Amino acid sequence: MSRGTREELLLRRERLRMRSGQLRQEWSLQVQVLRAPLGLADQARAAVQWLARNPEWPLGAVLLIVVLRPGRVLRWSGYAWQGFSLYRRVRRVLGTRPAI
Repeated sequence: MSRGTREELLLRRERLRMRSGQLRQEWSLQVQVLRAPLGLADQARAAVQWLARNPEWPLGAVLLIVVLRPGRVLRWSGYAWQGFSLYRRVRRVLGTRPAI
């Protein structure tokens, strides 16, 4: 390898290293936008895991609501049933749709 070719390669490598550093810096700034939503997702995951480990608390809360407000529970369970029925109908209609 000639001396000129070696120098060109070293210069090119140095430019690539500098560009890589710039790109890393830009990327780290752009990623900051995701920090808050990802933190929120982590909190939600932790809450779901806690609920899975401690099912007695949400069940106790539901039982308390049923005892204190039975009319409201019946009304909301009716809404939930209607929503579930609508979901099933929509899913059935979309499931029979021909593929494009």
